[in-house]
Amino acid sequence: MFSSGVQPAGHSIFSSPDAQGPSLGSCRPHTHIMFLKTHKTASSTVLNMLYRFGEEHNLRFALPLGYQLGYPLPFNAHRVKGYRGPGALEFHIMGNHMRFNKMEVEKVMPADTFYFSIVRDPVALTESSFAYYKEVAPAFRKAKGLGDFADDPNKYYDPRLRNNQYARNLLWFDFGLDHNANFSLALAQRGEDLIRRTFKLILISEYFDQSMVLLRHALCWPLDAVVSFSLNARQQKASVGGMSGIWMGKAAAAAGVGGGRPQARIPPNLSLTGDQREKLRQWNALDWYLYKAFNRTFWEEVDKFGRKHMEQEVSLLRMRREHLARVCLRDGGKPVEAHRIRDKNIRPFQSGFVRILGYELQPGLDNATRMSCLRMIRPEIQYKDLLDSKQFPQVPPIQAPQNPLLIAAGAGSFLRAESRNREEPVGFEIGGRTMEEGGKDWDGSRLVRRNQTGIRGSGTGRSP
Repeated sequence: MFSSGVQPAGHSIFSSPDAQGPSLGSCRPHTHIMFLKTHKTASSTVLNMLYRFGEEHNLRFALPLGYQLGYPLPFNAHRVKGYRGPGALEFHIMGNHMRFNKMEVEKVMPADTFYFSIVRDPVALTESSFAYYKEVAPAFRKAKGLGDFADDPNKYYDPRLRNNQYARNLLWFDFGLDHNANFSLALAQRGEDLIRRTFKLILISEYFDQSMVLLRHALCWPLDAVVSFSLNARQQKASVGGMSGIWMGKAAAAAGVGGGRPQARIPPNLSLTGDQREKLRQWNALDWYLYKAFNRTFWEEVDKFGRKHMEQEVSLLRMRREHLARVCLRDGGKPVEAHRIRDKNIRPFQSGFVRILGYELQPGLDNATRMSCLRMIRPEIQYKDLLDSKQFPQVPPIQAPQNPLLIAAGAGSFLRAESRNREEPVGFEIGGRTMEEGGKDWDGSRLVRRNQTGIRGSGTGRSP
């Protein structure tokens, strides 16, 4: 049974006995949840689960004024739509992109909130980041390919430039820490300890299904709540011309990226040698340390859960996903290019010069099943708009940006076209105002205003 105040979802495909999964005993479902949505870690799929659960059970979301919670600036409570001060309104779920700031998050979320996040091998993360943000991050934009960047990152990287957080220690940055600090074991251990004191569970992108089993048990949620279809996935093959090529050419021109001619949508060169992969681990040493530390802890949690038990539950989860794909999705659940999706309301926004895939619903579904299936494939931007309109029916909705690169970079974080040639450094801001020198980061460390991310005053500075 759900806790007081949470209404069960109506009858649908999700109300069958198989939807509940193995018994969770007498635990009560968590409904106060904070998910730190890290970049390029399958976090959009996780957010979809939170959106679904919250919508089905009439929970209140801590939604951004736009589409991200002030990213890449450190989170400020006033970035939450409808926030009127600590305790003035109960928020249940927070999960949109932010740069973590614990003190500000605690102003919004209740004391019993369950905090969790997800990490990914920094080599794979950088590969995905390079593909998505090639035209957003100055360090990536200058490089011919990912291997070229990996061979000599310092040739391309300037910590003062806006959006270069995508090019170095992105996990560390998203957790609210100084991603430009020189690596030391002591610093890495302090960061790890800081995260562990707040976050009760860190998932691993490479072991997504095992992560979902641990998350289900931690949150005391039914099986279907953590069954998902991969969202925001990119097409791996090059695609030339066509509707999407023309559309992206116009989008790029609007963003000041190249000309406005229809062009071949050729993904960036992401090939890497073994040596280049190792160089990327060294370049992202703080992220690499975090990944190894939380990967080790993850498998310790799996051992506590029981390896055989884990295998059984992963098998059930995959069987349920396959069943729902057959019921919900056209063509057996194979992702399709956005322009091929007939329903424009569920076409994913396109990001940079990679093609983001989506899904089509099976025709002929009954209304209840169709609604449940639709929740599983609704893209993040459209889902946020829907929830916004439900929570704030009297407020005109913010129109989604027509420029996909603006979404990729985050509201207010994209280099303006007139600045692109100069690539000027930017000031450090928090909550819409300039951060004064001597201010504090969320762990209490003093910040010195030396670049847009802030530098700790304890002696850590720009990497060589």
